[in-house]
Amino acid sequence: MPHVPRRPGAAARSAAFLVSGALAVTALAGCGSDDEASRPAAGPDVASAARTQVKDGGTLRWAVDDVPQTLNSFQADADAATSRVTGAVLPSMFRLDAQGRPQADPDYLEKAEVIKTEPKQVVLYKLNQQAVWSDGREIGAADFAAQWRALSGKNSAYWTAHNAGYNRIENVERGKNDLEVRVTFAKPYADWRSLFSPLYPKDVMGTPDAFNEGARKKLKVTAGPFALDKLDRGGKQVTLERNPRWWGRPAKLEKLELEAVPRDERAAALAAGKLDLADVDPEAAERIAYAARDKGASGPLAHGPGAGVTSGEALRSWARAHNEDWEVAEAELEARAKTRKAVHKYEKEQAGLNGFVVRKSLEPAYTQLALNGSSGPLADERVRQAVARALDRGKLAQSVLKPLGLPAATVGSHLALSGQAAYADNSDALGKQDADKAQALLAEAGWVRGGPLQEKQQKPKTAGGKAEGAAAESDDGTYIMGEDDQKPADDRQAHDDAKPGDAAPPLLGPGALAAAQHSALLHQVDAAKVRSAEREGKHAGDAKQGAAPGAYAPKGTPAPQQAAAKDAGEAGGKEGAKAGAASGQLAKDGKPLTLNFVLPSGPDAEQLQSVADRISTMLQKIGVRTDITKVDDETYFKDHIAAGEYDLALYSWPGSAYPATDARPIYAKPVPAADGELTVEQNYTRVGTDHIDQLFDQAAGELDQDKERSLVRQADERIWAAAGSIPLYQRPELVATRANLANAGAFGFQEPSYEDIGFLKPGAKATGSPVEDAG
Repeated sequence: MPHVPRRPGAAARSAAFLVSGALAVTALAGCGSDDEASRPAAGPDVASAARTQVKDGGTLRWAVDDVPQTLNSFQADADAATSRVTGAVLPSMFRLDAQGRPQADPDYLEKAEVIKTEPKQVVLYKLNQQAVWSDGREIGAADFAAQWRALSGKNSAYWTAHNAGYNRIENVERGKNDLEVRVTFAKPYADWRSLFSPLYPKDVMGTPDAFNEGARKKLKVTAGPFALDKLDRGGKQVTLERNPRWWGRPAKLEKLELEAVPRDERAAALAAGKLDLADVDPEAAERIAYAARDKGASGPLAHGPGAGVTSGEALRSWARAHNEDWEVAEAELEARAKTRKAVHKYEKEQAGLNGFVVRKSLEPAYTQLALNGSSGPLADERVRQAVARALDRGKLAQSVLKPLGLPAATVGSHLALSGQAAYADNSDALGKQDADKAQALLAEAGWVRGGPLQEKQQKPKTAGGKAEGAAAESDDGTYIMGEDDQKPADDRQAHDDAKPGDAAPPLLGPGALAAAQHSALLHQVDAAKVRSAEREGKHAGDAKQGAAPGAYAPKGTPAPQQAAAKDAGEAGGKEGAKAGAASGQLAKDGKPLTLNFVLPSGPDAEQLQSVADRISTMLQKIGVRTDITKVDDETYFKDHIAAGEYDLALYSWPGSAYPATDARPIYAKPVPAADGELTVEQNYTRVGTDHIDQLFDQAAGELDQDKERSLVRQADERIWAAAGSIPLYQRPELVATRANLANAGAFGFQEPSYEDIGFLKPGAKATGSPVEDAG
């Protein structure tokens, strides 16, 4: 999915405070228990099968967002597809398990441990004696040393994206024999398990040219269950093939093809038989669920194009088709033809989706509300805290996850996710949702009710169109929540307080009765068309007289209630605006408290837009208005988030097994550069403190794991208190897989065992089953 920036080093590991008097924070030496950390919110949903049940051979076509621009995980433009390739073809000393915890990979490593801490930290790696590169050379100290030198940061000729951890190494050398590698650190490094994963051959790391250019398109030497066959950027495909020199369990698949397919095209690609495995959006997941439910059913589908036609809509369609104005009638008939064509295409695709299932888990990433603290009202910590305490994070999580049948749990940490060893819910450092406390913080910051607001003339809603200047979006993509939203307050309250399950879950469609009604309505319309020749005159007259009420209201006609109240509304416009300001809007120094809420506008951003609307409603209740601006997906991060051109924004961070290393750049205190500009690294909220930086530095050098986790949790408490980033929920992971595909699905944190993925033998069944839909 879009809008998940990489933590530094995240691709390489396969997938990035002195509090004011407004809130006192106490230091906790690790407030989370091991029990709390040991319970992931949702585990992997994978069709598990023994290798004996999986047939040998076959090609798996796996969707990716794009063909990787580089195969070098340590370059700035490495992405998820880069990690997919390197995970299958290169060694990793440690891989993540289902709980997001690093585990030694026995195919490469017999043992790795810290053998000395004084005078310096020394880690000894004992390698699997069978581990060899595809050219027959043993994996050894020369490869470790070449990677260290390339990533140490000492040679600027290497174009590296990061050097965390490698810059702490003093020396890499051979141990007692060729199977031992000794790594000595100049400074203690807690996250040493993050290093050499993946490990590239010395041929790639040995020279700047090979590192910078050679590994972007080719990996001539590999050491995984698969090897790189070809990378075809023009054809948007990467092909991996079995590695004949692989010493571990042989890969079940003969080939693995990574196909670049946009998310909004994946349902059609799956239906056409062009993909076997793909991350999908909720709409595509819903279609697959419908396809399974409708299998073997007869009659028209109760979903898709043309579905849900009401009796009123059917009558209006009939009236337009028989209108005496031939242009109106022709346009309606053309629209019907297009609908029938769309219905036929949809039904064909639904038949093709019968052979797929949807597997569900939670991604190792969380969506957050980012508050830009560099300027404006949010530069005041009390205002940020007020915004944070106005949010009902539980309701926001439920709105996204519960309809998908996933656990609707909030995220209580910026630095770890549920199930990881460092996880603890530290949100109490900020405080629970409390509108009264939020308003008190705003008052303390000088924001009071009754300040003057700019008048805005409201225009009446017209029949057949949107409200002009009211709830409609403006030409620049902005609408104002709290000023433009004209929905009655009690309606908004009812919507916000609606319980999960009050509305039909998305993966449940209309029942048999609705389907029958829909079929009858379409039959009625088509029958009327057949009889139209002999009854044309009568029906045309009926239509002209309003046989389909409201269908022919001239454009610009005010809706009845608004027409009746038009004069009164205009007469009291100015006084009403002032009264509204006095009753709800906050102001300071003559300026209203309005926050610019920037969102992406693409089809994949619908979920974020829904969450943003709910957040805006919650903030409106404490007198904070939001201007929601939708911008192009391509410019969202570069021109708005990274540039600091926003007040509020929604985007996601991936989880990490190494928060002391990977999270530091995200929360580091911005510092002025020589030209006066702030150096923010990846801290796009521009909120940070010296104390947070100190805690990260201490954690990164603490070799006692319990003490390191305690320091990470203390840092998280202070990040919560600073209120620059408010974690909301883990992102849903929805994966469409062929029903006979084994050992693949929604992996969550767990890294795939590529050699075990394959297609079931005839008659064999996987032990795992798809998560049942809610309801």
